[in-house]
Amino acid sequence: MTFATWILAGLLAVFYLYAGGVKLLRSREQLLPMMEWVDRTPMPAVRAIGLVEVLGALGLVLPPLTGIAPCLAAAAAAGFVLLQLAATGVHLARGDRRIALNAVLLLAAVATLALAARTWC
Repeated sequence: MTFATWILAGLLAVFYLYAGGVKLLRSREQLLPMMEWVDRTPMPAVRAIGLVEVLGALGLVLPPLTGIAPCLAAAAAAGFVLLQLAATGVHLARGDRRIALNAVLLLAAVATLALAARTWC
């Protein structure tokens, strides 16, 4: 169980660390080919989402790795569940039906939440 938890949490952390870093560092013009939703989203909001993703990625792995408040990993996973629900809503509201990645990330976050809660809490 612990191995599966680490694998899933690690994969999610790598994805969100990259995705959040991209949102923090790239301009709107650089983000548009990858993320159409940034055209109508203020850049401070895009940066805030990127920061949340980076902090969440760190929250998935650092608490259990250090042994300090390992239950925070479950809280980070719960945050990613909420983030993906909101992201899916944004895509659907814009008429974008390409939500396969969102669905996969949502399922991975739910599984990580369940495993982290069982393993580290």
